Amino acid sequence: MLIFDADDTLWENNVVFERVIDEFLDWLAHPTLDRDALRRILDDIERANSAAHGYGSKVFLRSLHDCLERLRQRPATEDERREILRLADALIHHQVELIPGVAETLDELAGRHELFLLTKGDHDEQRRKIEASGLDHHFRGVHIVREKHAGCYLQLVEEHGMAPDRAWMIGNSPKSDILPARQAGLNAVLIPNENTWILEHEEVDPADDRVLHLTRFPDLLSHF
Repeated sequence: MLIFDADDTLWENNVVFERVIDEFLDWLAHPTLDRDALRRILDDIERANSAAHGYGSKVFLRSLHDCLERLRQRPATEDERREILRLADALIHHQVELIPGVAETLDELAGRHELFLLTKGDHDEQRRKIEASGLDHHFRGVHIVREKHAGCYLQLVEEHGMAPDRAWMIGNSPKSDILPARQAGLNAVLIPNENTWILEHEEVDPADDRVLHLTRFPDLLSHF
């Protein structure tokens, strides 16, 4: 049983958010705070909003508005709201860009194993990306959750009659893909993405021999 993350594992995602953030910070042009300080404030706001409201472009837009209002110490004007929407237009109309080798690798793996997809975020937004990717036919099950934690991994393997130690979670995020899967007793494969969201960074125990570290998605074919 192979369970795949979606965003930044199968297709690029956070790089689009990072481009919007870069433009947003340029536009803010705060008179006293430098770019690093502004980014730390935005990161703190995103951390709080994701915990309270979940993930996706709607919550991200909320964070941009909250950041502006905190820094300006007043509500955003209509012009400012329109500018934030303009900046975030790339998120709304972003075309799904598969990571190199993903489609071909899944084609081969689907002939050898049962594949499942587990992704977190806004249900409608994630479903749209899955359908746009053209990959959904590879997966026996597609699961979209608000948050990834050990309990949702246990529920997934139990639902499909699989022992946790016979399942592998494959993803780019230590925080969401690797650590909670290991807490649930699953094996894991970490395939880093240089654009992984900073709030998904965590340390993975280098001595954990049930975490396989790969550099490219097609490298899965040498192990499964």
